[in-house]
Amino acid sequence: MKIKANYVNAPQWKEVNVKSSLPEELKCLDEMAHNMWWAWNYEARDLFRDLDPVLYHDVRHNPVLLLERLSYERKEAIVKDAEMMKRINSVYKLFRDYMDVKPDSNRPSVAYFSMEYGLNQVLKIYSGGLGMLAGDYLKEASDSNVDMCAVGFLYRFGYFTQSLSMDGQQIAKYEAQNFNSLPIERQLDKDGNPLVVAVPYTNYQVHAYVWVANVGRIKLYLLDTDNEMNSEFDKPITHSLYGGDWENRLKQEILLGIGGVLTLKKLGIKKDIYHCNEGHAALCNLQRICDYIDSGLSFNQSLELVRASSLYTVHTPVPAGHDYFDEGLFGKYMSGYPAKLGITWDEFIGMGRNNPEDHSERFCMSVFACNTCQEINGVSKLHGWVSQKMFAPIWKGYYPEENHVGYVTNGVHFPTWAATEWRKLYTKYFDKNFMADQSNEKIWEAIYNVSDDEIWETRMALKNKLVDYIRGQFRDTWLKNQGDPSRVVALLERINPNALIIGFCRRFATYKRAHLLFTDLDRLSKIVNNPEHPVQFLFSGKAHPADGAGQGLIKKIYEISQRPEFLGKIIFLEDYDFQLARRLVSGVDIWMNTPTRPLEASGTSGEKAEMNGVVNLSVLDGWWLEGYREGAGWALTEKRTYQNQGYQDQLDAATIYSLLEREIIPLYYNRNEKGYSEGWIKVIKNSIAQIAPHYTMKRQLDDYYDKFYCKEAARFKVLSADDNRIAKEIAQWKEAVAERWDAINVVSAEWTVPASGAETGKEYTLRYVINEQGLDDAVGLELVNVQKDNNGEERVCNIFPFTVVGHEGNNYVFEGKVELNNAGTFNSAVRMYPKNSKLPHRQDFSYVKWLQLPNVNA
Repeated sequence: MKIKANYVNAPQWKEVNVKSSLPEELKCLDEMAHNMWWAWNYEARDLFRDLDPVLYHDVRHNPVLLLERLSYERKEAIVKDAEMMKRINSVYKLFRDYMDVKPDSNRPSVAYFSMEYGLNQVLKIYSGGLGMLAGDYLKEASDSNVDMCAVGFLYRFGYFTQSLSMDGQQIAKYEAQNFNSLPIERQLDKDGNPLVVAVPYTNYQVHAYVWVANVGRIKLYLLDTDNEMNSEFDKPITHSLYGGDWENRLKQEILLGIGGVLTLKKLGIKKDIYHCNEGHAALCNLQRICDYIDSGLSFNQSLELVRASSLYTVHTPVPAGHDYFDEGLFGKYMSGYPAKLGITWDEFIGMGRNNPEDHSERFCMSVFACNTCQEINGVSKLHGWVSQKMFAPIWKGYYPEENHVGYVTNGVHFPTWAATEWRKLYTKYFDKNFMADQSNEKIWEAIYNVSDDEIWETRMALKNKLVDYIRGQFRDTWLKNQGDPSRVVALLERINPNALIIGFCRRFATYKRAHLLFTDLDRLSKIVNNPEHPVQFLFSGKAHPADGAGQGLIKKIYEISQRPEFLGKIIFLEDYDFQLARRLVSGVDIWMNTPTRPLEASGTSGEKAEMNGVVNLSVLDGWWLEGYREGAGWALTEKRTYQNQGYQDQLDAATIYSLLEREIIPLYYNRNEKGYSEGWIKVIKNSIAQIAPHYTMKRQLDDYYDKFYCKEAARFKVLSADDNRIAKEIAQWKEAVAERWDAINVVSAEWTVPASGAETGKEYTLRYVINEQGLDDAVGLELVNVQKDNNGEERVCNIFPFTVVGHEGNNYVFEGKVELNNAGTFNSAVRMYPKNSKLPHRQDFSYVKWLQLPNVNA
């Protein structure tokens, strides 16, 4: 036989994890490394850095990987270093003192569901603002010591890493995470084996491992489908954040909502409130309804209990931010649920439609969330109003301003986003109770007691840190991607910490108008090339891989930045992540934001800048509409001058140029003999004292408790008491009203307005006799007057309620006193609605019958 030159079978690799052993004296470091507490406590971060600064940089500030790669010799040296051991024990005591505090049992407990969490760059389970908000929320929940847990995904690849090609094209690279080197731990079952949750998908199950990220005192449970128990079609469910097609998105939302609730059940966790952070998590309410039905309740009874203990937070008015699924795709995975619920398929899918009977309408997770949550909120005051209008079609009997959609304006986690330099300064000058009372403006006013010199020194220290970071982090990347080394060297040299530096850094969606600054390149060139008053712009951000327009914006900005007149004056920084964000929000002088009104739901990066003495220049949209104070930043009006968006963009761009030329640049460069502008320092102090205290995550968390959690928990306690007695009563009452609603009729109607018409200042009586068909005082009546506003939209002017003044059998007599104070032409009608004091609001049972006004008396 012929002997082959090469004969080898394929290696049968199996991952084997070998843990680095730590001396007993250093075991506490591993405990701290596996708790994200270090992410917002600089004492711990500095400690891990100083164990081995070079290695700490190489492992990208990951303390778990740092301890894994520390050499045996270095560990031995640390143990022998008395000063270092004293420091380790001191930081560990801080950690244990923090962790050993029991949760506050006086506040309702919460289960929080979100598709992403921005905790730190080490754990890549976030993409942008939604995740940052969720991560900050868990950190503040930990600091405020509330009883909360959270559910999300452990993505194998997370969101993409961004680089730019030589022509400025975004390149998205997905890098696999090694879970065993992350600050997470496997959740084990009672037998010590990895916990597995089986999640039903039509006629088969997907199996998810559960990992835990300890976020201070809060447990974040992360589901992972990338395992050998699943098929090749289901392993990728948790591969990428917002990745794959619509079928994979639906699979993800089934896993988050249904799988999340099943996970908590398997862990024996039951909370008072279930909070859906965006519509992605809405199916958690479906599973909870199924669980109540399995316990012996009907669908309607179960829905009462689930609704009373659920909150839905909507984060965007942009249609692309709301998930819609075709009926065929939705049915492929969800067709078995109507039988479990005891309702028809049309009734089930109708819960996700504005018009339940419209079979052409797709199933919307946001609508389903609205129909299964008692409370709904936007994320700023303006966004609350925008959301009222957006969701108004669900409750057609009510005008947008009447519905129950509320708001909690977003905040940011102060210890995470305030640079260490500022935190030390605040500790030095602010009241010792500052951290426990962050929303107290009186405490923040102590910034006026800080000398201008110290403010300027702090700002310059952070600007220099930012410039050093850019030079250190981007040099090699730019040399590799941008070709001519001399251009790169020139660019690096031109980054000037003494210049006025303006940052524009966020997700590159077209409505955020990153292009606005480049409307007039000649004017922009004069601004940035003034030798006496240099100005530099830093841009950063990612566009979704499927967003061609957003990627086009990045390419355009990059191309402009490479022009000779803008080289080193306009700089695009690649791969906007947590670490770069912290440097930017503390290092630039101005944070600029130019969204198309009113599409910026809230925005939080400008709030982070506030904590660091960075001044905002923004459109009065989102949080800045509430936050702006004259003398503490700059604002573009919220009012539209043109309906044509192109014209509006040109006007807004001209306004920005004018503000820069006439106010901002002259103020910044009006420097005294010490080299800084006293007027600029005044703006910084005003910004910190008057704005920052209102936009902390502590204030946001407190708002959620005050506006929603406590109210819902109290009502749920009433509904669920005595074997769910009140929930059953409400469900029975709604069923009776719904059954007889169409039969309720007007027996008679009259009012005292003369034939000549009503006059202001006079009172008129409106009387109806209604046959309630045996429902026994189950309806209410009110006169509604509406009038068109300046935009041609009908708005409610006034409402006059009726009172029941008597009844005979099924006939109830309603009487309303009407006195009009304003003359004009109104549309008027009488609205009949179900009336029950046990309902939280009208939209909880949105049956409405409009009645005609009677003819006036001759």
